[in-house]
Order: sequence, then C-alpha cells, then structure tokens
Amino acid sequence: MTEIEKTDNEQLILKAAEQEFLTKGYDGARTTSIAQKAGVTHAMLHYYFRTKKQLFDRIIEKTVETFKEAILAALGNPNMLFVDRLKDGIASQFDIMVANPLLPRFFLNATISSPELYDLLYERIASFVKVLIVDLQKEADAAAERGEIEKTDIQVLLITIMSLNVFPFIAYPFIGPVMGEMNPDREKFLAERKAENIELIMKRIIKQ
Repeated sequence: MTEIEKTDNEQLILKAAEQEFLTKGYDGARTTSIAQKAGVTHAMLHYYFRTKKQLFDRIIEKTVETFKEAILAALGNPNMLFVDRLKDGIASQFDIMVANPLLPRFFLNATISSPELYDLLYERIASFVKVLIVDLQKEADAAAERGEIEKTDIQVLLITIMSLNVFPFIAYPFIGPVMGEMNPDREKFLAERKAENIELIMKRIIKQ
C-alpha cells in the first residue's frame, strides 16, 4: 500500500467517524459502521486506529482546531478595532455552527453523559480560551477607557455570545412543531439570527 493510499484511507475513516460520532454520540457509535461507511474492512480501520477512543480523540482534536482557527482568525487581528473584531468573532463562531449544525448537541450530550469526555474537551479547549480571555479583557478595558464601549466583563460577554450563537442549533428541531405554518426557511432564519445576535451584543457593549 502506497503512502497516498494510506492517507486516503485514513481520511475516509475520519470523515465517516465524524458523521458517526456526531449523529450517534460516543456510546452509540460503532466501529463496524464507520468501517462500512468508509469503504474499508474492520481490520483495516483498527490498523489505523486501534480503539474507538483513539478515533474519537482525533475527531475532537480536529473539531477543536477548526473552532480555534475560525475564532482566532477574527479575534486575533490586532489591526482591527475591538468592536469590529468582536463582530467578526461572533459571526465566525455562528458560521462554524452553520457548517457543523450537529456539534452543539453532540458536545452537550457528551459532556452530560460522560465525565471523561468532558475532561477531554476541557483539556483541548481551556488552554487557548484562558489566554484569549486575558487578552480580550485587556483590550476591552482599554476600549472602555477610551469611551468606545461600556465597562465589560469578557467572561460574561463570551458566555452571552455562546448562548446566543449555540441555542438556535440546539432548539431548531423544535421550532417547526412550535411555529407550525410559520416555520421559517432554515437558511433565512439562520442569517437573520446571526445578524440579530451581533446587533444584541453591540447594543450591550457600545456606549450610547
């Protein structure tokens, strides 16, 4: 087997595993199903990934890195004004949810049902979030001193942003039955929700 074939097989397995874990959760996912979806034998899957846990760790690592890159790409640009960076950060996180709508419920279910999975997620996310909060708090304090925004606790603000951005993807399956014939077009609904979230946060922090 060539190196290209090995890489292709590994990527097929990872793609199939991501879908399996996101739709069925860690406990419900089966390596036999992943192998079948990837078009490889069960033995070949275990050649690349010895255990389901090892495969799951790779999916978590990939997901967290995607999340980090998108957020840091927006919030990590020191040449932008703080308010503009915050707008881009809110939009970037929302867009991640649009591209990966199963992630919120997956993370919620994983952290509730399995303490060890919570520890894994915390380990992957906490280090860069702590640094991000410290840096953003310094910038927010400086912006407040310049009179650009209200005095703001960044930890509280980030929780508010997360709540606004994540909730639509957790609640969307229930919106149709609740709203009946008023059930909105999904694409239009999400675009309006993102704009609304940005507007709400800006009203919260910008001095009037």
